[in-house]
Amino acid sequence: MPEIATDINNSNTDVHDDALRQLVCFKLGNEDFGVDISKVQEINRMVEITHIPQSPPFVEGVINLRGQIIPVVDLRLRFGLETRKEDNKENRIVVIETISAIVGFIVDEVTEVLRIKSSSIESTPEMITTGVEIRYIEGVAMLEDSLLIVLNTDLIFSKEEHESMASMGD
Repeated sequence: MPEIATDINNSNTDVHDDALRQLVCFKLGNEDFGVDISKVQEINRMVEITHIPQSPPFVEGVINLRGQIIPVVDLRLRFGLETRKEDNKENRIVVIETISAIVGFIVDEVTEVLRIKSSSIESTPEMITTGVEIRYIEGVAMLEDSLLIVLNTDLIFSKEEHESMASMGD
C-alpha cells in the first residue's frame, strides 16, 4: 500500500488572504473610509430628513425610501468628528444593511468603489482598539498613497442602539 503524504505545513490556509474585496469608499472630513459593497443597498443624494424627538444625538432622523422608513445617522457625529457646517452637493446618504436594520449614513462624499486584496487590510493597532468608541473599525487598508479605514457596519452600534434603530423603521 503506498504511503499517503500528509504535510500539514503545506496546507493552503491563506486562501482568503488574496481574495479581492470591493469597498464603497467615502470621506468624512479629511479621512477616507470604506465599507464592504455587499452591505450597501444604495447611495442617494441628500433628501429632507424628518427629525425624531429624543433620538440619540448622532441620529439625524428618518427618511421615507420608497415606502420604507429608514433611520439616518450622521457618521461625523457618531465618530466624534467635527460636525458638518451645512449640506452641500457632494453629501450623500449611503443606505447600509446592518445586523438589525437598514440605516442611512450621511457622508461628506462618496469617492469610489475600490477593489483591494484582503491581505492589504491590516488589523487595527492594539493601542487604538482599546477604546470602545472605535470598536467598529475592521482594519486599515494600505493603499498606494493613503490609508483607508475599513468599517464593520455590524459593530457601529451597540445592542441597545441596534434595537432602537430597528424600532424606528417599524
